[in-house]
Amino acid sequence: MSAGVTSTAGKVVTGAVAGKNPQNQDWWILGATGQYHTIQDHAKVKLAYDLSPTLHAAYTFGYWRNKMDSGIESYLRDASGNPVVSGEVNIKGKKYTLSATDISNSQNRLEHLSHGLNLKSSSKGVFDWEVAASLYDYNKDIARSPLVAIPAADSAGAGRITDQSGTGWNTLALKGIWRPDTQHTVEFGYQREAYHLKTLVSDTGNWIAGNADKQFSAFRGDTSLQSLYAQDAWRITPHWKTIIGVRAEQWKADKGALANASTTLNFASRSENFVSPKTAIAYASGGDWTYKASLGRAVRMPTVSELYQGTISNTTIVNNDPNLKPEKSWTTEWSAERSLHDGRGLLRTTLFHERTSDALYSQTNTLVTPNVTNIQNVDDIRTTGLEIAFADNDVLLPGLDISASLTYADSVIVRNDKFPASVNKRQPRIPDWRANLLLSYRVTNKFSSSLGIRYSGKQYSALDNSDVNADTYFGFSDFLVADLRLRYQVARQWSAAIGIDNLNNKKYWAFHPYTQRSVVAELKFDF
Repeated sequence: MSAGVTSTAGKVVTGAVAGKNPQNQDWWILGATGQYHTIQDHAKVKLAYDLSPTLHAAYTFGYWRNKMDSGIESYLRDASGNPVVSGEVNIKGKKYTLSATDISNSQNRLEHLSHGLNLKSSSKGVFDWEVAASLYDYNKDIARSPLVAIPAADSAGAGRITDQSGTGWNTLALKGIWRPDTQHTVEFGYQREAYHLKTLVSDTGNWIAGNADKQFSAFRGDTSLQSLYAQDAWRITPHWKTIIGVRAEQWKADKGALANASTTLNFASRSENFVSPKTAIAYASGGDWTYKASLGRAVRMPTVSELYQGTISNTTIVNNDPNLKPEKSWTTEWSAERSLHDGRGLLRTTLFHERTSDALYSQTNTLVTPNVTNIQNVDDIRTTGLEIAFADNDVLLPGLDISASLTYADSVIVRNDKFPASVNKRQPRIPDWRANLLLSYRVTNKFSSSLGIRYSGKQYSALDNSDVNADTYFGFSDFLVADLRLRYQVARQWSAAIGIDNLNNKKYWAFHPYTQRSVVAELKFDF
């Protein structure tokens, strides 16, 4: 909402809850939207067959159905006690305007299908190969919403239907492993990924059960990525090992278009090529220490929705940029590992550094008027950090296993021409400190327990780090959370477990409040 206007105009309402937004500014909490009642059905069938002792085939079919209804609850009440969901309202002597969809219902009916096929040889000899293919299909994907917020979820009225049926992707991977001798293992292959986006938004006279009457907007587009790769893992001596590899990629985006009710804007096809090398070297001292160093490049292409999911107004593009650049990163790591107790445990220290150009983030371009907010390229981000990891079995007493890690990351935006206020600020969603501790204790062969402790330090969601108040809606707060789980093997195929998540009942936020202390019970039968 806006800051409001001091006035006596507007419907006088009560029930608004005073609070602070992530920028620590005053705001009113007016109600709840997105109160979902969801029923999900999952089904998976997997068939596997050994064509020969070294040739295996597998097929997987997946089915997912989601029936989701979103209700609303306005905290605002007029003088007669009736809920208020839109229009001009007056709160504590200030006038605010609630749009028709600020507090809005929705209804989703989704049905997605997936297929996976795998053919693999496992001779462990000079040559092995694998063919893998997958298909994911939005067979049905319908979202409905009213044009005007309606307190009763079953009240009909005009609305819009968003239909993403036909959206999906498919993949193909051809892999080979060549072992010419004991010193070399060469992996090579071809990969292809293809994505199709298809979205139609239509007006309807009845948002609950009506047909699509007239196109309101639409967007579509395809992207594909083909790549060839090869790498050689070479044991130079008993102490030295290297990995040298390269990936050549061709990316293509085409058939992109945005439309409103009367105009369609088509985008030109794009095609780009990239080469990403990587190299790593490891030295085993002959004792308990191993030292490793690696350097590699990675390219992340814009997704089809980042390119084409938007709207147009009078032939002007709104909310998207079809000319987004791919995100490119160079990553370096140096590690020292110490084997503990004849290989049963491990202590590792890793120093890492990453430089990313043209990172893909949603931000506001302040250099144009009016300002534009959408997915944009951030020129340069630098990340440097240190991680210490430890894992060991039977620590202090038999049956007690410990796994722990501690990570520090200094991730800073070095350059961002479109949004200068973000320069020298921390990269969003990268906490400065992060730690994990897992204690597992096998009381008997049938009874086991585990205690996990997770910590995440301060982080931001805004590129300019203006969201200083993390403990509120849209905020991302630090947290220290413990989880407890007990498991008992009742019989060979039966097991029972009970767990307490967020044992310390920490209240923390990641856009919305996380679940506080909760108990989960499980009874499992394995065929």
